[in-house]
Amino acid sequence: MTTSTPPASWEKSAASPTSAVAKKSSNRWKFAIISVVLFGAIAFMILSGTLGSGRFFITVNEVLSRPDLVGKSVKISGAVVGSTINVDPNTQTISFTIAHVSDSIAELQDQGGLAKALHEAVVDPDAKRIRVVVKNQPKPDLLQDEAQAILTGHMGEDGIFYADELNLKCPSKYQADVPQQSEGIG
Repeated sequence: MTTSTPPASWEKSAASPTSAVAKKSSNRWKFAIISVVLFGAIAFMILSGTLGSGRFFITVNEVLSRPDLVGKSVKISGAVVGSTINVDPNTQTISFTIAHVSDSIAELQDQGGLAKALHEAVVDPDAKRIRVVVKNQPKPDLLQDEAQAILTGHMGEDGIFYADELNLKCPSKYQADVPQQSEGIG
């Protein structure tokens, strides 16, 4: 009893022309959908970055006048009041007070530049002030009286600003200068 097996065929079965067109059309739709989603995501990131950070920082007066900012991450700037600087080397906790400095270039120029505005803010007893606490950071060399502090953190319900990031600019660098980061805010 011998059984004969049909010969093996090595030829590709002919695909219908409509299935090739359907596959090509399907790939185009996938590409179009993915392109739209990617374009939308990029547009969203650009817009949210631009709208959300149209300002380099906000002022002490703005933080104090906006209770809705309590607990939210913000970037603020102010003049360091040197007599309030306190550093605990054991816990690496720094505390100090910052006084309100305008973010308007015109106002800063009218006051004689940033260095003069920082000085005036520190000596003005009526300038609004915020207590700042920075944890787990050694004392920076630039932390001194009348330095410009730019802080990222959040305002606590207790009225203290808890900074996660501290950047300082020495006032002597700005004797007649007005930094461009404060331009066009608002």
